[in-house]
Amino acid sequence: MAEESDLEKTEPASPQRLEKAREEGNVPRSRELSTFVLLGAAGAGLWLTSGSLGATMRGALAQGLHFDRATAFDPSHMLARAGLMAFESLLALAPLFGLMMIAAVAGPLMLGGWLLSTKSLAPKFDKLDPIAGIGRMFSFQSLSELIKALAKSLLIGGVAWLVIMGNMDEVSALMAQSERSALPKMIGLVAHNCVLIAASLLLVALIDVPFQLWSYYRKLRMSREDLRQEHKESEGDPHIKAQIRRQQQQMARRRMMAEVPKADIVVTNPTHFAVALKYVDNEMRAPRVVAKGSDLVAARIREIARENKVAILEAPPLTRALFKHTKLGDEIPAGLYTAVAEVLAWVYQLKRWQAEGGEAPRTPSDLPIPKSLEYTLDAA
Repeated sequence: MAEESDLEKTEPASPQRLEKAREEGNVPRSRELSTFVLLGAAGAGLWLTSGSLGATMRGALAQGLHFDRATAFDPSHMLARAGLMAFESLLALAPLFGLMMIAAVAGPLMLGGWLLSTKSLAPKFDKLDPIAGIGRMFSFQSLSELIKALAKSLLIGGVAWLVIMGNMDEVSALMAQSERSALPKMIGLVAHNCVLIAASLLLVALIDVPFQLWSYYRKLRMSREDLRQEHKESEGDPHIKAQIRRQQQQMARRRMMAEVPKADIVVTNPTHFAVALKYVDNEMRAPRVVAKGSDLVAARIREIARENKVAILEAPPLTRALFKHTKLGDEIPAGLYTAVAEVLAWVYQLKRWQAEGGEAPRTPSDLPIPKSLEYTLDAA
């Protein structure tokens, strides 16, 4: 039962899931909102341009009904007049068409925003499956669309019927008026009816927009297993990442161990820590740490140093200070210059003694370590 509950899609969609859906062209849209914006823009445009549009239509109508006998028997002249009338009518309607084009583009953008995706245009052969098609016909989405269409038809039909019946007398009175006054009034009545019908669509849009948002996010809900899988894909499998880190650490350790034979001195704690130092005159400003480690790594550094006859010095305070306050490849801190200088001088004397003989050099002790650089195992 626990596994089944984990597979239920009860979790909200993650930002990655929403972004992927958007890339595929899947965004919330409301056709009712777009229809309301388009119809409202048409009504407002007719209302604002009723005067100029009425005058243009009246002029076109007058030109079309007044012509002499010569014009009637000259087809080329009639075609020219018809073209001119059509051009003037289109010019008068251009502001209205422009406003409606803007509304047709702005309506969808108000909810889902601007989206340009070619994935939504790709053919989906699963939609040709008749069984799946029948399932979609009887789905919750189809049922909700049917109920919404019936409610919208009843609402808009009722409002349209009330508007038409309420303006029946004014429509009848237009037949008794001249075209100079009848055309602007007719356009105004059409605009008034469009605005009232658009107002009824506003109620539908106010219900449909929250429903579309709820339905959209409901479809994109995820199960806990989906979230875990997405986290693995985005962040990487933790087991694989741990394996990569181990491999990187091993490679870095091998590179570090390869530097131990080139070191001048390895200072030890003697068992907990080991730090290998190297200094090349005229190439380095100060000695550098070429290897460092604790416990097993420290033991391996000491072993490689013995195999390659690199000097080893037990200097616990200096070793702890270097281990604490330096990173691999760093120059030693300025406060340890004096102590390291004594150690390197001992290394050079030791090499000369091994090559020439004589009195063995004194092993350095009580090396000066500043209080600020001291590091004890208790502090660790």
